[in-house]
Amino acid sequence: MTAAAPPSGLSGPAGAGRQPGSTDGGAPDGTGGAPRRRGLTPYWLLAPAGLWLAVFFVAPLFYQASTSVQSGSLEEGFRVTWQFSHYTDALATYGEHFLRSFGYAATATVLCLLIGYPLAYMIAFRAGRWRNVVLIMVIAPFFTSFLIRTLAWKTILSDGGPVVRALHSLHVLDVTSALGLTGDDRLLATPLAVVCGLTYNFLPFMVLPLYSSLERIDTSLQEAARDLYATPATAFRKVTFPLSLPGVVAGTLLTFIPASGDYINAQLLGSPNEQMVGNAIQKQFLNVLDYPTAAAMSFLLMALILIIVSVYMRKAGTEELV
Repeated sequence: MTAAAPPSGLSGPAGAGRQPGSTDGGAPDGTGGAPRRRGLTPYWLLAPAGLWLAVFFVAPLFYQASTSVQSGSLEEGFRVTWQFSHYTDALATYGEHFLRSFGYAATATVLCLLIGYPLAYMIAFRAGRWRNVVLIMVIAPFFTSFLIRTLAWKTILSDGGPVVRALHSLHVLDVTSALGLTGDDRLLATPLAVVCGLTYNFLPFMVLPLYSSLERIDTSLQEAARDLYATPATAFRKVTFPLSLPGVVAGTLLTFIPASGDYINAQLLGSPNEQMVGNAIQKQFLNVLDYPTAAAMSFLLMALILIIVSVYMRKAGTEELV
């Protein structure tokens, strides 16, 4: 009586010597061949973006860092002398500009959140077939130049215009003047005008992340809250708002960061008393021609924003939002 033949594919040295995990057509040790080429594909796809960042972000950043520790003049030329005193002098001279910039940016961010959240909520849950139309209205200002939009606000808030007359007749300007936001029965060249310009120009940066976060919320969770006898306010506080926190964090960052470095709104809608740090940097670069001080101020602005954002993200608990 003879033994049965082994199953096909397992007889002979080939079947006995095959290593676990090896695949036909590839190297037994996992190196080389098609799997190796597939493993490098993501890096080749990232190469154009990496090259772009290296040329247009990393290289200018190093050049600016080198400029911030130079000394000299435009006539004599600048050379690296490791003058770190530019940083301390910039803080001592323009500390008020930094504080004003962050104060205006934070105020505009809060206003954008208060205005943008109800708008994003309406688009996500109440707009219906008009959703796309409202979204287009939100992003429509991007089709116009940032400068043109700010100049339009200069016309809207002009002295003797309908807005100023309406606020004056309602005695609103008396209240804002008492708070130090306006003065002399006018809106232009006041902190309120600068904050209004920042809020308008950066409002879409708040609305779009909020809408994206709210639109992904499963409405059955809200229905479950109502089935458990939660009031609309309680359902919003316990269900909707916590689920939309990723959009809140993203929107506040996208609004606060560019608003802190903005200088167009302060230049067109404010006065010398409302100048932000961006205006001071522009003046150092283009008027005074003090490139080292301007570069040091730019680095200080980036560092302070990075610190503020890091603290904010830690307090917001972003590891629990993803």
